[in-house]
Amino acid sequence: MIQKPAYINVKGKLLDLSVPKVMGIINVTPDSFYKDSRVTDEHEIIRVASEMLSDGADMLDIGGYSSRPGAADVTPDEEKKRVLNALCLIHKTFPEAILSIDTFRSDIAKEAILHCGASVINDISGGQADENMFSVVRDLNVPYIIMHMQGKPENMQENPVYKDVVADLLRWFGERIVKLHSMGVKDVIIDPGFGFGKTVKHNYELLDRLGDFSITGLPLLAGLSRKSMVWKTLGVSPDEALNGTTVLNTIALMKGADILRVHDVREAVQAVRLVEMIKARDEKKKIMDFVTKAR
Repeated sequence: MIQKPAYINVKGKLLDLSVPKVMGIINVTPDSFYKDSRVTDEHEIIRVASEMLSDGADMLDIGGYSSRPGAADVTPDEEKKRVLNALCLIHKTFPEAILSIDTFRSDIAKEAILHCGASVINDISGGQADENMFSVVRDLNVPYIIMHMQGKPENMQENPVYKDVVADLLRWFGERIVKLHSMGVKDVIIDPGFGFGKTVKHNYELLDRLGDFSITGLPLLAGLSRKSMVWKTLGVSPDEALNGTTVLNTIALMKGADILRVHDVREAVQAVRLVEMIKARDEKKKIMDFVTKAR
């Protein structure tokens, strides 16, 4: 197994990934698939950010473009208005918080980093929607979350097809990782994009084989929170999908996820803490077995 980096550089400080981190989702949109994640009022934005940080969020991901299947397009001006206002407000109130800008538009990402306190770029298109994104990431020298999506939000679930979903994604990531590294981009985080141009079957195969992504040698983000692979499988609604989400987050952690992107921070933080207890016991056992054999 290729060793992943233990740290990423965020705002000149090293963020330790030896223990998985939790990213809280704040959607400044009127139509995100999980209605309780939608916030538009300034007081509500601050309340949600405060609650997530108090619950243990290591970073907050702020987006103004709904990427749910079948979502309508949002103009650049409207996305910019929504997300930059929210970012500036959160940064002013919580200046030490690590903020991520969730956008596929390079000009919005640039403005968010330079003027609104964001320090991470989260791009659901993996650079496919805006050819300038990789250059902006390089020039700003910020961590870049590169997500895989087959198609676009408005059509991605119509008929997603793969020969081998894991192998196809690894090939796709490999091409882009080589390009990013050749450009001098240092901190890259990969996100398989659960639910983005994948059937429920594809999603569970990705989760089952999540450990295969360690071959990239890069930190891995898992975004499973309240997605249709949970609630469709259980026959419930997104509102009732917290328990299922926690189960899948736990599996993702056991298979090597370094960051969980979630709507429910407290439960994810608890999952990390409990899984780390198991991992600590496993490491202790390995050491004891080694010592015993060496005698």
